[in-house]
Amino acid sequence: MKNGWNIYANDMKNIIRNWVAAILIGGLILLPSLYAWFNIVASWDPYGQTDQIPIGVVNEDTGSKIRGKKIHVGDNLVDTLKNNDSMDWHFTNRDEAMDKLKYGDYFAVIVIPENFSDKLATVITDNPEKSEMEYYVNEKINAISPKITDKGASTIVEQTSSNFISTVNGVIFDMFDKIGVELNENLPDIKKFEDYIFTMEEKLPEVHDLVSNGLQDTKNAQSIINEAQKMIPEAERATSNGLSTVGDTASLLSKAKNRLNEMAPKIEEDLKKAQSTAKDINKLLQDVQNQNIDFSSGKQLQNEINNSLDNAISQIGSIQSELKKLKDMNQDQQNSGNGQNGSDSPPSGNEQGGSENSSDQGDNAQNGQNQVLEEAIRRLETLGGALQEVQKNGGKITSFIEDKQQQVDSVITNLEELSGNTANKIGDFLKDYKETIEPRVKQEISQAQETLTGAKGILSEVQSTIPEVKSILANTENHIGKGQNVINTILGEFPYVNDKVNELADRIRDIQGDTDINEIIKLLQNNPEAERGFFSEPVKLNKNEFFPIPNYGSGMTPFYSVLAIWVGGLLLISLLAADVHHREDLTGRERYLGKLLTFVTIGLLQTVIVTLGDIFIVDAYIARPGWFVVFGLLISLVFMLIIYTLVSLFGDVGKAMVIVLLVLQIAGAGGTYPVVLLPEFFQAINPFLPFTYAIDLMREPVGGIIWEAAIYDMAILGLIGLGFLLFGVLFKNAVNKHTDRLMKKSKEAGLFH
Repeated sequence: MKNGWNIYANDMKNIIRNWVAAILIGGLILLPSLYAWFNIVASWDPYGQTDQIPIGVVNEDTGSKIRGKKIHVGDNLVDTLKNNDSMDWHFTNRDEAMDKLKYGDYFAVIVIPENFSDKLATVITDNPEKSEMEYYVNEKINAISPKITDKGASTIVEQTSSNFISTVNGVIFDMFDKIGVELNENLPDIKKFEDYIFTMEEKLPEVHDLVSNGLQDTKNAQSIINEAQKMIPEAERATSNGLSTVGDTASLLSKAKNRLNEMAPKIEEDLKKAQSTAKDINKLLQDVQNQNIDFSSGKQLQNEINNSLDNAISQIGSIQSELKKLKDMNQDQQNSGNGQNGSDSPPSGNEQGGSENSSDQGDNAQNGQNQVLEEAIRRLETLGGALQEVQKNGGKITSFIEDKQQQVDSVITNLEELSGNTANKIGDFLKDYKETIEPRVKQEISQAQETLTGAKGILSEVQSTIPEVKSILANTENHIGKGQNVINTILGEFPYVNDKVNELADRIRDIQGDTDINEIIKLLQNNPEAERGFFSEPVKLNKNEFFPIPNYGSGMTPFYSVLAIWVGGLLLISLLAADVHHREDLTGRERYLGKLLTFVTIGLLQTVIVTLGDIFIVDAYIARPGWFVVFGLLISLVFMLIIYTLVSLFGDVGKAMVIVLLVLQIAGAGGTYPVVLLPEFFQAINPFLPFTYAIDLMREPVGGIIWEAAIYDMAILGLIGLGFLLFGVLFKNAVNKHTDRLMKKSKEAGLFH
C-alpha cells in the first residue's frame, strides 16, 4: 500500500513541477464542466422560445350563417393568432406558404379551408359535421420542431374549439334562460295543461260512451227523419183540412153572431115583460094588503095570480129555450171543428203545432161563450124557480083563507116580498144581460173570429213551409250520414288517442315524481355569460408541484452533470496513463491503487468545478446545493472506480467498454425521457446502469431530498463502486498477464500508443 501512495505522490509532484502537465490537467479538470454548462444553458427554456418558430397561416374560410347571423370563424381565428405570441405566425396565401415550407423558411403551415365556418354551422342541424383544418409540417428541418409545431397546431384547434363551444353554449344558455323565463311565466298554464291531461284521462271512458251513444242517437234520428219524411204528405193534407175547418168555423161564428143580434131584442123584450109582470103582481099584492079583502073572492084572486105567474114562467122558459139553442149551436160548432181536425194521421212538425194552436184558440173562445150562456140559463132557472115558489105560495092563499084566515096578511106580505124580489132579480138579470152577457158573448165571438183569422195565417205559413221542411229533412239526413262516418272514424281512432293520452299522463306523473318543474326552471334561469365561460373551460387545472423546478434547464442539470462527470473520466483515460511502466518492482495491486488515487483526485476536482459551476455560474435551480456537491463527489468516485478499473485491467479494450457504457447509459438511463417510453431493451438494462442511480441521486437535491430514495441510490452506487474496486484489486495481475500480450501485439501495428 506504501508503494501505492508513493505512486500517487509522485504523480502529484509531476503535475505541479511540469507546467505543461499542469495546464493539461487543468484543461482536463475544466472541460467536463463546459460540456455540462453549455448543454444546460442550451436546454434552459427551449419551449419558451417557440415564438421564434415561423409558421405559415392560410385563411381560405368564406364564412357562413347561423339562424340568419353571419359568422366567420376563420377571420376570428386569424385575429386571435395576431395577438398570440406562442409562435411566429405568418399570414399568407397557400402557394407562398407551401413554397416556403418546402425550403425550410416555415417549419409548418396551417390552412383554414373555405368550408370551415359552414361545417361549424351544422352544429344546429340534425347531422352536424366536424370542421377540418389542414396542417403541413417539414420534418426534415429538425427532429424536435415538428413536435413543437404540432403543439402549436393543437393549441389552435383547442382554442378554436373552446371559443366555438363557449360561443355556441353562450347562445344555447341564453336560449335556456329565455325558456326558463317563459316557463316561469307560463307555469300556471302548464299546471292547467297537466290538469287538462289528467281530466281528459279520467273523462275518456265517458267520452267513449257518449260517442257510442251519439252514434246510436244518429241512427235513431235517421229513423225519426225517415218517419217524418213519410208523414210529410199527411201534414200537407192535415194543413189543407185545417184551413178548410178554419173557414167553416169562421162561417159558423158569423152565423152565431148574426143569430145573437137577431135574438138579443126579443130576449130583452121578454125579460122586460117578465119584469113588468112581477111588478104588477107586487103592486096587486100591495093593493090587496091595503084594502079589506073579501076572502070569499080569494079563489078568484088566486086564479089571477096564477095566470100572471104562468105567463111570467112561460116567458122565462122561452128565454131559456132560446139561450139553450144558442149554447147547442156553439157546442155543435165546436164538435164540428174537432171532428174535422181529428183525422187518422195527425199532422207532424210545425204543421201539427200550428193546427193545434189555432184549434185550441177556437175552442177556448167557444168554451167562454158556453160558460156565459150557461150562467144566463142558470140565473133564469133561479128566477123561474122563484116564480114557481111564488105560484106555490100563492096556492096556499086559499088554504090560508079556509084554514087560517088570521095568517092571510102574513102570506100576502110574503107574496109581496117574493114578487118584489122577483121583479128586482129580473131587473138585475136584464141589466147583467145588457151590460155583461150580451157584450161578452159578442166579444168572445169577435175574439174567436180573430183567432181563426190568425190560425188561418199560421196554417197558410205552415203550408208554405212544408217544402222547406222537406229540404231540411233531406239535408239533415245527409248530414247525419256524414256525422255517422265521422263518429265511426272517431271510434276507430279512440284506442290510439286513449293510449296516447294515458301514456302522456303517465309520463307527466313520472316527471312529477322524479323532477320538480320549479327546479328545472331554476336550472334554466342561469347567467348565460357565466355558463359560456364555464363551457369554454369546464375543467380548470390547478397545478400542485411537490418538487417545483422553475425551468427546463434546471430539470436537465442532473443528467448533464452526471454525463459531464463520466465524460471527465473518459477524457482522463484518453490522455493519462492508467498504469506505471518501467517499474518491475511494483505489484499489480500497487500499480492499480497508486494510479487510482490520481484518477480519483482529478475526477473529484472535475466534479467540484461542475457542481459549483451549475450553482453559481449557470445559476441552475438547486433546492439543496450542499448535498448536490456531496452527491456529485460520491458519483465521481464510483464512476472513476468503474472507468479506471476497466481501462487498468483491459487497456484499450477497457476504453472501448467505457465508451459503450456511455452510449448505453445515455439512451437507457432515463435522463431525458421516462424509462417507460424507451424500447424494451433499454427498459431491461436500465436497472443495471450506474447512470440510472446517479441521475436519480442528483435529482434529489435539485427538487427536494427524499432520504429513503437518496440512501437507496447511494447504496446501489456504493455497491457498484466497491465491486469494481475489489475486482481491480483482486484480478489486476491475472487479467494483465493476458492483456499485456494483447497490448504489445497492438503496438507492433504502429496504430496504438
